[in-house]
This record gives sequence, structure tokens and C-alpha cells, in this order.
Amino acid sequence: MLASLSLILLCQLIGEAVVRGLGLPLPGPVLGLLLLLILLLARDRFALLVRGPLRNERVETTSRGLLAHLSLLFVPAGVGVVQ
Repeated sequence: MLASLSLILLCQLIGEAVVRGLGLPLPGPVLGLLLLLILLLARDRFALLVRGPLRNERVETTSRGLLAHLSLLFVPAGVGVVQ
């Protein structure tokens, strides 16, 4: 799970770096998610990529876990609005 979470965050970091480096009018995490989507689509076509966190639907399991607890990530923002 830690490797899958690292892959998700790495894709987000790469997206942010590309957006800032090229000055694109697009949020970096959106570009990172597109990169992750391309990786997952390529994983299904090429057996070479089925290693590490891309193996056995580990990324999908990790993302479902994050989505299940997504409401907890809004608690600090809600507290900041109330204050």
C-alpha cells in the first residue's frame, strides 16, 4: 500500500512540476492523474509494466481506501472556515 501511495503522489508531483515548468493553465494534480491513467492503461497492454505497485490492482485498492476516508481530508479546511 505504501508503494502504491508513493506512486500516486509521485504522479501528482510530476504533474505539478510539468505545469509549473511549462506554465500551463492546468492544475498539476489533474495532469498527474492523467499520467497515472496513462500508466494504468499501459499496464494492461504491456506485461513489462506489471511490477511493483502496478501489480495485482494495488493502486486501485489504495485509491479506494483514500476515497473511503476522503471526508477526513476536509476537516482542517472546515475548521479553518469556521474560525
